Amino acid sequence: MSLQKGQTAPRFQLFDDEKNAFSLEDARGKEKVLLLFFPMAFTGVCTTELNSVSNELAAYGADTRVAGISTDSPFTLAEFKKVNGFQFPLLSDHNAVVCAAYGAKYDGDFTPMNLDRVSKRSAFVIDKEGIIQYAEVLENAGNLPDLEKIKEVLAAI
Repeated sequence: MSLQKGQTAPRFQLFDDEKNAFSLEDARGKEKVLLLFFPMAFTGVCTTELNSVSNELAAYGADTRVAGISTDSPFTLAEFKKVNGFQFPLLSDHNAVVCAAYGAKYDGDFTPMNLDRVSKRSAFVIDKEGIIQYAEVLENAGNLPDLEKIKEVLAAI
């Protein structure tokens, strides 16, 4: 079951594309956080989504920390970021623990190959106090989250 608006965001620490630790707690009291879970690096819709956000990063607010999360390795994410020039960190949830905690993980039904360690395309806006203010978990990986609504929510909190 995915998390909903008003719930406390699960704490986590993951490593990013530069092998640095990224902790949700580091933003507490200082920044809003936009977490973008995506299924797989180097796929069409994931590339489109992350480029859209990266190209308009300022529209999400100077006090917003944006991070992409997938189950790809940090090394794959580093190359994906380099090739596309993303302006925010990509976090490796290689064992899908954080994806599962947010209710954003496919359970063996993502493809005919029964891939079990893939995140659902999802977006979560977390306020400075660590409370979820927006949650969107998409069952169809071909759909994009409502980026305009996300910008509205971020501007309002």
